[in-house]
Amino acid sequence: MTATLPGAAAVPVASVKRRGRAPGLLAVLPLIVFTVIAFGLPAAAMLNGAFTVKDQATGAASYSLANVTTSLQGPYLTALLGSVKLSAVSAAIATAVGLPLAHAVVTSRFRALREAVLTASGVLANFGGVPLAFAFVATLGNAGVLTRHLGLTDAGWDLYSFWGLVIVYLYFLIPLMVLTITPALEGLRSQWREAAHNNGATTLQYWLHVALPVLAPSLLGGFVLLFGSAFAAYATAAAMVGSSVPLVTLQIADALSGNVLVGQENVALALSLDMVLVAGLVMAVYLPLQRRSARWLA
Repeated sequence: MTATLPGAAAVPVASVKRRGRAPGLLAVLPLIVFTVIAFGLPAAAMLNGAFTVKDQATGAASYSLANVTTSLQGPYLTALLGSVKLSAVSAAIATAVGLPLAHAVVTSRFRALREAVLTASGVLANFGGVPLAFAFVATLGNAGVLTRHLGLTDAGWDLYSFWGLVIVYLYFLIPLMVLTITPALEGLRSQWREAAHNNGATTLQYWLHVALPVLAPSLLGGFVLLFGSAFAAYATAAAMVGSSVPLVTLQIADALSGNVLVGQENVALALSLDMVLVAGLVMAVYLPLQRRSARWLA
């Protein structure tokens, strides 16, 4: 098949398509190179190190599952399960709190309030690390302002514990949930509520039988996204609790700094591989839910 231009010879359509595709490939090439360098090379090094074991007597390296097996035993397994528990609890609470908060923002008649809340959520969702840990230590630590004024120490409050870390994580997970679920709430059609009320349904019945089933993929997707964010967090926990709360990210930092037994230097890479597998499972759940939610609320 050919394409004919006025005053020009016939040009095959396949040739025209190839010529049009070439600039697109050239435009994407820098992104491909960056992805290979920034993600591909570290991933290859991680995989190679995770399965590499050195003989202490001869120094010879060989491939083995010893590092991966070690990463799933003893304190390493405890740290991995601790990270999963912390992430799941924090994500569940943030999802439960973020949904009504986002709904209040979406249904608000004050446009300025909505824009202010969404802007603040965008800022707070990315506020973490050492500054966040310092803010909570100064406020709710053992000698924090609120701790002393409210007498929280006598009530058994301890910021440097599992539940203290959950509260700190909620500071950035709830705003992230608001940003995640707001588009889905905006996709709920007012006609659905009107139809439910016209058929005698109460507000509770509307939410139980109409709104929540429609929002379920978005809610589960938001939960998974929050889980992944909490699972990968490191600096906040490192600055606050150190090793008092077992977390896999802290174990990786200790292993990379040399705080491991002789011959287990690559256990940190095996732990990183465990985290990548968990993150892969999280994304495998999140992407189908996101597509299904987009079909319902489009």
